[in-house]
Amino acid sequence: MQHIEITIGALSSQTGVNIETIRYYERVGLMPQPPRSAGGRRIYSPAFARRLTFIRRGRELGFSLGDIRSMTGLQDHSPTCGEVYTLATRHLDEIRSKIADLKRMERAISKAADACDRNRGPNCPLIDTLSGRC
Repeated sequence: MQHIEITIGALSSQTGVNIETIRYYERVGLMPQPPRSAGGRRIYSPAFARRLTFIRRGRELGFSLGDIRSMTGLQDHSPTCGEVYTLATRHLDEIRSKIADLKRMERAISKAADACDRNRGPNCPLIDTLSGRC
C-alpha cells in the first residue's frame, strides 16, 4: 500500500481549513502533531484530513472545541455513541433555544417597525422598543 503524504498547504486546500487554524488545532491538541520531513516540514496523511474535516464540520454546526474534543475521544477515553448523542442533543436544545430567541426578537422588531410612522411624528416606536419604553 502506498503511503500518501500531504503538505499543510494541500491539507488546507483539501479540507477548506486555513493553515493558521490547522496550526492552532495542533497547539491546543485537537489535531495530533504530524511527523516532519527531514527538512522540518509537517507531513500529513489522509487520516489527518479526515479528522480535520470532522473538526471543521463540527465547528460549522456550532459545536464548541470542548464538545469536539469529547467527540474525538481526546479526553480520557473514546466516547460511546450514547455519549456523543448526549452532546449532540444538548447542542440541539441550545440551537432550538436560540431560534426561539431569534423569533421573539423578530416579532418585537417587526411590531415596532410596523408601528413606525417613518419620521412623521415626534415619537419613534423603534427607539421606544430599544430603550424599554414599550
